[in-house]
Amino acid sequence: MLSFMKLIHLLSIVVWVGGMFFAYVVLRPSAAEVLQPPERLKLWDKVFSKFFNWVWLAVFLVLVSGFYMIYLFGGFANLPLYINLMLLMGLVMTLIYVYVFFKCYVPFNRHVTKQEWPAAGAMLGTIRKLVGLNLTIGLLTITVAELGHSF
Repeated sequence: MLSFMKLIHLLSIVVWVGGMFFAYVVLRPSAAEVLQPPERLKLWDKVFSKFFNWVWLAVFLVLVSGFYMIYLFGGFANLPLYINLMLLMGLVMTLIYVYVFFKCYVPFNRHVTKQEWPAAGAMLGTIRKLVGLNLTIGLLTITVAELGHSF
């Protein structure tokens, strides 16, 4: 069961962090080069509507598998420092994602639907910054996961 939980945990992280990496490093600059703001904002609205469904699933699976592995490890009192750090960063990432979804994406989607391009653009800028932050935390969390057991 532990191996299965690790696999679920890892695949969920790949979907979430890998998706943020692709969106931030590849899609964002490419869309800015070839699309005018209204088309670019519509594209991002479609991308987010599909990607965020996967992120909800990934976050759920990361949390369930992570807490189950903590349970198998004997609870919080027995955790090495690096796992506590991973847990903290994962929870921060989750809170940022929930904020991005409800406080940024929902209004962004409303602005795009109403063709309120300046407001949608401003909201997209906020989403971009928070995704960049979450991507950074995600990559640091992966680093801690890989190197933490060495310390």
